[in-house]
Formats: sequence, structure tokens, C-alpha cells
Amino acid sequence: MSQSYPVDFSDKRNLEKYSSAFTLSDMEVFVFPELLYPLVLANIMSPVIWKWREDSWFDGIYNKKFLYKVNRIKQYIIQNYIFNLDLATWGLTTKTKEIERFRDFIDMNTLRQSNALFGYEGDKYYFDIDIRKHFGLDKYDSDVIPYWKTETVEAMEAFRFKEGFTTGAGECVSLSALYAAAMFIIGRIPLEKIFLMATPLHSQNFITESEGILTNNRRILTKNMWFNGTSLSAKARRALENEKVTIVSNISGYIHILYDVATINPEDYRTFSEKLRAFLKTDLNVSLFINFLRFKSKYKNLFQFRCDCQGYSKYVALEKIFEYEHSSRYNAGPETRRLLLNEMEGDEFHLSPLPGKLILNEYEEILEINENRSLENIEREFLRITDESQAGIIREMMSDIQKFLITEPRLPSENKKFVTLPVPQIKPDDSREEIIEKVTSMSGLSEMCRLTLYVYRQMDTIDWLPFVKAAIERNPVSFKELENLRIVEIYNLLQQMAHVSIYDGKRLAMPDEVWNYRRGDGIEKAFLFACNIIERDKDACITLIIDKENVELIYSGNNYRFSSSKGLKKQISIKGYEYQIF
Repeated sequence: MSQSYPVDFSDKRNLEKYSSAFTLSDMEVFVFPELLYPLVLANIMSPVIWKWREDSWFDGIYNKKFLYKVNRIKQYIIQNYIFNLDLATWGLTTKTKEIERFRDFIDMNTLRQSNALFGYEGDKYYFDIDIRKHFGLDKYDSDVIPYWKTETVEAMEAFRFKEGFTTGAGECVSLSALYAAAMFIIGRIPLEKIFLMATPLHSQNFITESEGILTNNRRILTKNMWFNGTSLSAKARRALENEKVTIVSNISGYIHILYDVATINPEDYRTFSEKLRAFLKTDLNVSLFINFLRFKSKYKNLFQFRCDCQGYSKYVALEKIFEYEHSSRYNAGPETRRLLLNEMEGDEFHLSPLPGKLILNEYEEILEINENRSLENIEREFLRITDESQAGIIREMMSDIQKFLITEPRLPSENKKFVTLPVPQIKPDDSREEIIEKVTSMSGLSEMCRLTLYVYRQMDTIDWLPFVKAAIERNPVSFKELENLRIVEIYNLLQQMAHVSIYDGKRLAMPDEVWNYRRGDGIEKAFLFACNIIERDKDACITLIIDKENVELIYSGNNYRFSSSKGLKKQISIKGYEYQIF
């Protein structure tokens, strides 16, 4: 197939955007939100997730209900992928370099308010622990920042070949895109219902099926789980409680907190916003009160529980009940509390009320009587039975209960200019081949489809200039390990590496992927070789001739040969950071 659409790569913004489709760093996706859903579509086009359908783990899944499907997908992902966010995998860049690269496209002061590595301080937690120290950046100059590239599903799978890994892996945006594709391919959930949400420090999905589901790294959260007060839900709540949502994207397009134009279908966005707000809001009852006390440990010490045992009352501190939850299948909620109490040691109970602690039973009775009443009414009733000396802590507790029960997400404003752009009409019953055909056939009309082919690395249908630029300029991972080797030694080392690409067909890996996973087709190895030559010799003149199975790199009067099974033909001239493609 040949390229069937024009892209003006003399336009710097176009060239940066399309080259970003290959590296997909967090900053690139923030500046070019058009890239977010093409990653999902590229994963859907990939054969990797379609192979999951053949796994017995998913036998009969198509006849099951929504939550069953979601939980099977979740467990599969937990077993086969880990969360990975380190500095070594994709290397480092600098603020100076990235600011220079993007200064014509985005206001840098605005960027600093929205990006953690450029000064954003939305989530106080990260800055209490010193974000640079937390991520291991404290040993570098303050100008140094990580690339943190988002992995395709192929790159996630290939972590199995990387030293120290036994499963696939990926960072949060990668896991979001993986989940979105899996929900569509395995769960057969329409893409119109799958929304990706990016915040300055995190990425997660919201699926508008039923009452909604959040995917968070490898985990999922139902509405009940959001309010269950566990440490897992506490971590999952952090981003939406503390950070602005910078991008929301689905199959129709995106909306960005900074940009005036939005391409997402406004009706889809309105449905998403309403469903998400409903998901993040609930009323107070006895079960949720216990969940809150589990969530906010400072308040559980206020209470003791009175239980009737063999005709007389005994008292036990609430924090003791919560301690026993950790080793029990039961919890402190009203439904299973009696069973949990039966497992507790007898000496945890007291015959007299514990001094200074409030009787939990009395507050639960108020909640039972006043269920669905306003928090203001409940607070008045709580204060009525509370000693004046503890009234202050009860008022403080009720304020925190309101925050626990109602999270108001800070979403991009709907006050945007919504424009409708052509997008592929992909349905859950479509085959992989039909989806590839739809995306490819629309690539001349739809930028989403066009960018998808670049993210997918379909090299026989795209212009090579963005690939070459990304490969040479943003793949530093091998430099440190190879810096003491002579050029010929690097060539010999590359020849000894496994001769297989992590991408099928006429698709190519980036040099960092080749080095991380110690494998690659001859074309891929040649680009890794060229990267290292230019790192040493900024004015290097390199000619790369790709003629189906034969690949030849010419540099400084020497010819270096590789073999390829990709069946591609191309000649590339590289002089420093200037490129010509023939």
C-alpha cells in the first residue's frame, strides 16, 4: 500500500505531532491530545489483544453480564502486566530541550500549571514527599526530567524480554489504553462509552455502562468500591480529588483544559460528565459511615461499639474492630460485623464503656432514622447527643464526610468551540480485519485514522520522516551502556542480538524498544546503530539503504549490513538532525 493523503511536514507543528505518535511521551500527549485515542485504536488493530479471545480464561464471557466481563478482564491484566514507572526504561530529557521544542505550540506558564515536572503542585501528597525525590530525579540537575513514554500493547508485552521482568508492564497511560482496547475487544463495550481521562499526574478510564466503572492502573473500581474506605480506593480517589482533569477523550475526539476548540461529541461529553458526577456522589447511611471511619483513621479512635453478649453489654474500641478486618473475611460494616466480633479475642471487650469514646450504636441509630436526610440535619442530630467538649471534632468530621461522599471532578469546561471531525465507525461486532480496513480507508479524511496508522507503525502506508525524526532524536536509552564501545563493537553487538521484531508485518520498533528488549529486525537495529553514531558525531553523514531483505548503513566510508524480513524499500539520508527520505 502507498501513502494516500498529504501531510505538510514543512509545518513544524505537524512534524512534531506526527513524530510524537512514535514516542508518545506524557508531555507529547498533553501538547497533542489528538494522539490519545489513536493509541487505543492502534491497540485494537494489534493482534495481541485479539489473541486473548483464545485464552480459556475468557470462555463464555460474551454471554455474561457487564461486571463479570470487567472483572475477568481486570484479573487477566493483573496477572499479566505490572505497573512500571522508572527513569531507566525510556531515558531522560531536559526542561530546556522540551520547552524549546514546544514553545511555539503552548504557553509555557500555562504548561507549568498543568504538568508535574514543570511546576504543577495540584496534589499536595506528591509535594509533601518531594516529587523529584519520589521519582529518583533528585540525583540529577533540576533541569532533567524523564521521557515517560507511553507504551503500545506490543511494547507492554515485550517487557517479558527485559531483565528483571517476568510479565508485561506499562505506565498509567499505557494501562489506560490497554484497558480501553480490552474492554472493546473482549468485553464488547462500544467505544462511545469508553472515555480516557488524563490528569497532570495520572491517567484512568471511565466507562459509562451501567452506573459506571473506573479503571485505575491495573485495577477497576465500581461505585461501591469508590466509597468502601480501603487503602486501594484511597489511592484511586487521589487524582480526581486533588487534580484537574486535563484531557477527556473518546472515539469522537477530545476536550482539553487549555484549548478553546474541542472535537469530542458534546452529547457524549455531557453524558460522561453527568455519569461521572453521579458515580462520585452518594448519600450517607450506616455502611458508608463505617467506610468513612475506615478511610479517615483520625476519627475511628473517637468511637467504641456496644454489643450485647449473653444478656449484658460489652464495649470494644472501633479501631480494634478495624484491626481484625485485616485477617478476616468479614468487615466492620453492619452486614457482617457480628461475624467479625465472634472472631475477636475475649480480652478485647470491656464490661464498662471506654472513657472518652462515643458510643457508635447511638450514631448509627440516628443514621437509620434519618437515612436520605441532608448532612446538615444529620450533623444537628449528632451534635444533640454529643458532649459539648467533642462538638468541634464532630463538626470537623461532618465536613470531611461531605468531601468523602461528594467528589466534584474538575473537568474541562464545556464552554468550548465544539467541531465535528470525521472518525471511524467501529462497532463491537467488527472483526480485526474490518477495523483495520475502516481506519486505513478513512486515513485521507480523518486525522484520527491517520495518526492511528503512525502510532500503529504501519510503515508501508505512512511518511517515514516523522519516524526517522523520532528515532534519531528521542531514543537515548542505549547511549550510556554503549558509550565506551567502538562503532564496530556496537555493530557486532547488534548483530548478536535476537533477530526478531516485537511488531508484526511491516511495522517497526523504535531504537529504545530494540535496546530495552534486546531484539529487533535489521531495519530497527540499523536505526539504533544510527542513533549511537549521531550521539557521538553530531555532524555525521549517514545513508541508510533498505531494499527488502537487505539493509545497508553507510558511514565514514564503511558499510554495515543487516538483514530484514519486513519487505520494505526506502533510502534515507541523515546529516546530523536533517533528514531526506527517498
